[in-house]
Amino acid sequence: MKWLIIGILSIVLATSVTLIIILRLSLPTLDGSLTSPNISTQGSLSRDTLGQAIISAENRNDAAYLLGLAHAQDRLTQMDLQRRVAAGELAQWLGSNLIEIDKEARFHQFRQRADAVFRQLDADNQALLIAYSKGVNEIIENLTAPPMEYLLTGFSPARWTPQDSILVAYSMYMDLQLGQVELDMARTGVIRYFGTSMHNFLAQPSPYQAALDSSVIADTHPPIPELNIPDNLTYAPTLEPLDIGSNNWAVTGALTRTGSGMLANDMHLGLRVPIIWYRTQLNYQRDDKNVQLTGVSLPGLPGVVVGTNGAIAWGFTNSNLDNVDWVELTESTKTSMFVERIEAGESQHDYELEMSPYGPVKNIDGKRYALTWVAHFPYAVNLNITNLDLAQSVDEALELAKSMAIPAQNFVVVDKNGNTAWMPGGAVSARPTPSLSAITEEQWHEGWAHNETHLPTVKNPFHNRIWTANSRVISVEQLSRFGDGGYALGARAKQIKQRLFEKEVFDESDFYAIQLDNKAEFLSPWQQHLLSLLQTAPNRYAEDIQALKNWQSCACESSVGYTLVRRYRSAVIDAVFSPIFSTLREKGIDPAPLHRKIEPALWQLITQQPGSWLPAEQKSWSTYLIAQYDEAKRRLFKKHNTQSLAELNWGEINALQVNHPFAKQIPPLANYLNMEKVKGYGDSYMPAVQLPAFGASQRFFVQPKHLEKAIMTIPGGQSGHPLSPYYKTGFDDYAQHRSTPLLPGEIEHTLIITPRN
Repeated sequence: MKWLIIGILSIVLATSVTLIIILRLSLPTLDGSLTSPNISTQGSLSRDTLGQAIISAENRNDAAYLLGLAHAQDRLTQMDLQRRVAAGELAQWLGSNLIEIDKEARFHQFRQRADAVFRQLDADNQALLIAYSKGVNEIIENLTAPPMEYLLTGFSPARWTPQDSILVAYSMYMDLQLGQVELDMARTGVIRYFGTSMHNFLAQPSPYQAALDSSVIADTHPPIPELNIPDNLTYAPTLEPLDIGSNNWAVTGALTRTGSGMLANDMHLGLRVPIIWYRTQLNYQRDDKNVQLTGVSLPGLPGVVVGTNGAIAWGFTNSNLDNVDWVELTESTKTSMFVERIEAGESQHDYELEMSPYGPVKNIDGKRYALTWVAHFPYAVNLNITNLDLAQSVDEALELAKSMAIPAQNFVVVDKNGNTAWMPGGAVSARPTPSLSAITEEQWHEGWAHNETHLPTVKNPFHNRIWTANSRVISVEQLSRFGDGGYALGARAKQIKQRLFEKEVFDESDFYAIQLDNKAEFLSPWQQHLLSLLQTAPNRYAEDIQALKNWQSCACESSVGYTLVRRYRSAVIDAVFSPIFSTLREKGIDPAPLHRKIEPALWQLITQQPGSWLPAEQKSWSTYLIAQYDEAKRRLFKKHNTQSLAELNWGEINALQVNHPFAKQIPPLANYLNMEKVKGYGDSYMPAVQLPAFGASQRFFVQPKHLEKAIMTIPGGQSGHPLSPYYKTGFDDYAQHRSTPLLPGEIEHTLIITPRN
């Protein structure tokens, strides 16, 4: 037994040592020199103390090649996953359990569309993608050992193609606009199964409106429709959708001490290891001008997505203009069937896709619906965002933004002369009349084939402030043209607007404070309502009442009251709307996107308390609502394995956990792969957006021409390699709400690349 134990330990030790050696072999070369046939003149790739990539080249294509090198050195696995998500090729790498996810992606045919997009790009865009691909492939072809994820799965990364970069752009369409695709079908389902009056009731405008022109949609106060609750209703909570979007605001030079405009941007996305963005500075010459771009890039694509060139600075939030139509097909509509082969390890699966003149087809409860989505058209993707590198003013940036082909975004830009502006930049359908639900074939418009060129713009408003946060930015008049693709409720935007009007002079620290604002203004009416409800049984809920009174009016770490209010609201939504949500789920429709607009209808129900919405076993709305509070507490106690109310503080319930996607498969390494757990701070309906694996993917505050004060804080390190010194660098600043400088720090490593003839 003794020798058996020694033998087993020896094998484990030898295996661990071997694994570490192989992992060390897969670390990238950061110093020295190499020659390459893919660069025209000598360039360099440096890393500072954060691992930020500082690239110096003679021209833009060489800079793209060097960025491809850097991305592949630090983020190859992430890039591979991004392209495979969009193409529906995950199962080939990670197994047949991902077949259904691949089928959902294959519905959109992005692999084929990427080929078509690349062919129609101009020569400059094509050359940029080719140069970038050469940089990525130079790393892939010269791997001493594969990154950890390939080593564990026994898989090898395929070569990178220019079309793969376009797939990465499509993956952002999936992140940012698939919710709109699902929302239009959910609205269609409500109308189909519950009638137009129910749809109008659920979609009524909220009081949380903060359009830039201060216009307000008139509240029609639709009557509450009758609701027949089936006796055999299957109650199931509806997962509240992540509030995919961002915050973005700016002020003109009239409100800064320097006279420069100032910008804030924090893009809200799922948080994982490695983080989606990659800190980058690009230095090169173009059109006889010196260019320096500093910001964040997206591994898989050349260029800087959000950042500054010193003269201007720009950022994005999801605009939620309506870029989706579901078309209800008639029985006589001719369609075609296609079969694709999906590889899953050594097995293969057939996927059958029905195509119509309007797009791919889904059959829902005996009816066929075709999807027309801006992402399916050639004008959906190009690299014109990289042309912001030469813009010297807000006006030049706005002109360039008209030709950008990205998922439609609220583009906010400032310049060194104190100007600021907003416009919806990106791909926007030119069809003239948007719809909230499915349309007929006769209503489909040929304008879908074209990109809209006449877009609204706001520049230097009289109050010197601009704000966007995924709710409606356009005027009520413009709404009939550009539609509602799933605007956020508006609570975040309204709160940001309030903070911007509390001061007359701002600096970067003031903007950071707005980004960290976690005051619970949206939930305050819910706290008052729940407190009044529980005070009807003061002895039974004495501890709960005290927690609610001491809730601190914020999504703060120590607040138990905030947890109770937040989870009570969710429980009430689940219960009250369960007949609708359950019906939609049974028909294959996801009801979750309806959450965004449901607040006014919910309060109308709580206030008027209609009998038809009350389940038969409930005697009154008061007892019904108290039952939902009890259910919310039960779920909390069960999930967090406690019976103590004091342990339900928001910091623990909403703790930030930025994890590696492979950590669950290798639990012994989880502590090394994941970022440290951080007590929760913030929530969905306030500027400080944070959920356990979701939140601000960067915090960016900048005044052009004054970059020494600029901030770029990111919730993770530069490198995806767990043995890299840059695996976690920068995360502590994010967790502790500190300011990480935008500009590179002291250079620690430099790799020189010279041409090889």
